Amino acid sequence: MSTTPLPGERMLTELDHARLVKLLDKTGHHPALEALLASTDVTRSREAPPDIVTMNSQLMLEDPRSGERRKLTLCYPLDADPAAGFISVLSPVGIALIGLRLGATATWSLPGGAEGVARVAEILFQPEASGDYTT
Repeated sequence: MSTTPLPGERMLTELDHARLVKLLDKTGHHPALEALLASTDVTRSREAPPDIVTMNSQLMLEDPRSGERRKLTLCYPLDADPAAGFISVLSPVGIALIGLRLGATATWSLPGGAEGVARVAEILFQPEASGDYTT
């Protein structure tokens, strides 16, 4: 069950927003990304709160059912390596996570129709919080 974010539910930095628009231009029609870009609040990179999932953020996700934790890095498609924990922003998991706040729960549809759920338990690294406004 992939849901369209409501205004104010998510936040993107200006740089992430611009790069995702360019990615959409290259990849063509992607309904989930289109909905995200149309409904997400945008802020200057230097003003991004440190508790927001941005591109290249390293996260600790927690399965609310089992309590199991998994570390991942949200990346662009060319850098994706799911086995190594690098998850593409265009994947169902990636599109569900980008722009969420620490403590928020993401839901996404898996192949076959099952639903994935995870809570953003920790943001281990966020480029903007470390002063990197160009990644």
